[in-house]
Amino acid sequence: MRYHVLATDYDGTIATDGRVDAPTLDALKKLIATGRRLVLVTGRELPELLQTFPEIDLFEWVVAENGALLYRPSTKEEKLLADPPPEKFIEALRQKNVAPMSVGRAIIATWEPHQTAVLETIRELGLEFQVIFNKGAVMVLPAGVNKATGLLAALKEMGLSEHNAVGVGDAENDHAFLRLCEFSAAVSNALAAVMETADLVTTGARGAGVSELIQRMVDNDLVDLDRRIERHYLPFGTSDGIDISIPPYGKSILICGPSASGKSTVTTRIVESLVEKKYQFCLIDPEGDYREFEGAVVFGSPKSPPPEDEILRLLETSGGNAVVCMTGMPIPDRPPFFLRLLSQLLQLRSRTGLPHWLILDEAHHLMPAEWLPPNGTLPPELYSVLLVTVHPELLSNSLLGRIHTVLAVGTNAATTLSDFAKLSQVELPVFEPGVLEPGELLMWSRDDSGPPRRVRAHPCVMERHRHSRKYAEGQLPPDRSFYFRGPKGQLKLRAQNLMLFLQIGDGVDDATWDYHLQEGDYARWFREVIKDENLAASAERIAGLPGLTPLESRELIRAAVERDYTVPASLPLPVPNAS
Repeated sequence: MRYHVLATDYDGTIATDGRVDAPTLDALKKLIATGRRLVLVTGRELPELLQTFPEIDLFEWVVAENGALLYRPSTKEEKLLADPPPEKFIEALRQKNVAPMSVGRAIIATWEPHQTAVLETIRELGLEFQVIFNKGAVMVLPAGVNKATGLLAALKEMGLSEHNAVGVGDAENDHAFLRLCEFSAAVSNALAAVMETADLVTTGARGAGVSELIQRMVDNDLVDLDRRIERHYLPFGTSDGIDISIPPYGKSILICGPSASGKSTVTTRIVESLVEKKYQFCLIDPEGDYREFEGAVVFGSPKSPPPEDEILRLLETSGGNAVVCMTGMPIPDRPPFFLRLLSQLLQLRSRTGLPHWLILDEAHHLMPAEWLPPNGTLPPELYSVLLVTVHPELLSNSLLGRIHTVLAVGTNAATTLSDFAKLSQVELPVFEPGVLEPGELLMWSRDDSGPPRRVRAHPCVMERHRHSRKYAEGQLPPDRSFYFRGPKGQLKLRAQNLMLFLQIGDGVDDATWDYHLQEGDYARWFREVIKDENLAASAERIAGLPGLTPLESRELIRAAVERDYTVPASLPLPVPNAS
């Protein structure tokens, strides 16, 4: 379920002449019966609302006073979200005969044409107050307080995200909270400006319109209206000049391709879009490739396993993103830990919709081909799950049957797609893939009637930053370092990163340097360890240039490295290391 909460205005939306009729109450109860929740968002003051609306207990939280006050009907708890108005301001308005005027916990309310006197008084007293209009009503609140800020506070109390909220309203002061919600609706009696910006205008007015919206939520979770909110889609790449984006709530995706083919770059592009659009994710990282990922809290390290309770606490309470690093766990312990965590994440999702995305890197380590999940472990369909693996045949058949879209990377992308289709027993349209350029991939979904599309993924900033830090100045382990050994194997000079590689390369004799260049050792290390196809291709081109001196090839290799990786202002002297 995508939409877990309905946030609705009161007057002119669920209420007609201040009252909510029986059919509308029945519709609200019907929505609650599906497991969804209700928030009332109103400009009314609380005492008046309690007298007018005896069925207020249907709502988990009430945002009153246009965002300044939270009220929980089940416990009668109140939370003031703004400072009370100063007495000198109230007295000054009375002296200017601003009447009728009501004073709430934080709001001051009157009617047009008193807005002129209100604005003059705000200027005279030098107050940071704002004036909000609502069908002739004039509401005065501290700057920055509105229905959107109030709804955000209520959603935080409920452990929900605005991305899982539907909003419905009718008037000027509803704009803020309708824009906040993932999907917005206006009842047919709404002001023209509200209807123009809403994703849906109901055919019915007031309560009948809200009942209509509720029925659509119950029937199909508004799936048929998804194209109306493409502003929320995740930018991904282009195909034949057409922008390609990924639905923020959709069926599962598999990124597949051999080592060093660009899987991590494609994955990072998608995760980067999630960060940009503020969708929450949990990334399972068996090999520690995302330990320095920006925009997420990393749990676990090579020396300690990830704390399960802390991961769940972050996802439940703060809206933060989580990277679960498993390198500190023995390999046999990783699949059981993951399955236990997955069960809890899916339960959390069923209650709140969070995390919005699950990303399973090296998924074949977590759910290998021989894995047979117990009944009920996986839902019939996986939504908003991204899996990354080398070959599709390495994954459990239970997973392959739940994958909807495949992003195949690498020079053998067409073969990868064919393998997936055979394993999944689906028919892949005949196509001519051609030669994929660096940065391109093949994209195909089960419901595509045409051939796979060639897509050029957008470049990603975080991936380049991560690579720059990790490979330019970091400390690669011995088995992933480069060793200058020479043509006779007499040397063993270890370069733990790219900058040391350049320094040691400048210092070795010409025969050693040229030997590794011509053997393709530099290109192989760049491709397989540094995971930079462009840098590897540059090394191969340099090795193939006729008549280059060792000095010239060194300068060209250095230029290729420094084009994409930052060289520190001061480098330590290289220390030969035989370890």
